[in-house]
Amino acid sequence: MRHRTTGHVMTAEVVSVREGIPYKDLVALLARHRISGVPVVDDDDKVLGVVSETDLMARQAAGRGGPRRRLPPLSPTARRDAARAGARTAGQLMTAPAVTVRARDSIAVAARTLTGHRVNRLPVVDDEDRLVGIVTRGDLLQVFLRPDPDIRDEVVDEVVVRALLQPPREIVVDVHHGVVTLEGRLERRSQVPLAEAMARQVDGVVAVVNRLAYRLDDTHQQPARPAVHRVPDDRPHTA
Repeated sequence: MRHRTTGHVMTAEVVSVREGIPYKDLVALLARHRISGVPVVDDDDKVLGVVSETDLMARQAAGRGGPRRRLPPLSPTARRDAARAGARTAGQLMTAPAVTVRARDSIAVAARTLTGHRVNRLPVVDDEDRLVGIVTRGDLLQVFLRPDPDIRDEVVDEVVVRALLQPPREIVVDVHHGVVTLEGRLERRSQVPLAEAMARQVDGVVAVVNRLAYRLDDTHQQPARPAVHRVPDDRPHTA
């Protein structure tokens, strides 16, 4: 089954910076390009970290302390933010190491990475860890703009015909606003959840309504055990 990759939806023209760019230039760069973060790269375009508006604000917050007073111990995040109070460059401000994905990774992998790390964007790297793009939550949602007829054609071709070995006329596939409805009768009961699971994997599918029936319940059948053949023992028996 073909899946669109992160490389298909990423933005290839990436605004990036070097470690030495000053704080004020960073702020101006984000404002000029109307973006909320940039990757920090070395001279070989390998990603070192990411500077976001959150990092810039944390520096300002850490540098605007009030009167000194006794405070409870800081959390690891608070200690990191406090250390940024004197940060002046991207290298000092960035969050590192950077969380990245590869251009050949599936959209599902990129979505899990974004969600798991609670970030809004991910630098996309090639097999040598060089920056080739940037992917955002909005980019990943583009897959759900796929037209219903395209989704239906792929479900029929990849799931019904190739995986289940069924003639297209045997299974009715309907797609409306990304919701796939499967109707018809399969030969075996074990094929019913398989059909649903595979349909869910098609790019652009929002949900699957499974109305499939079956002719034979094969879920309780035990595999036949191989026959055990005894080898005759020709040795003489002793009392």
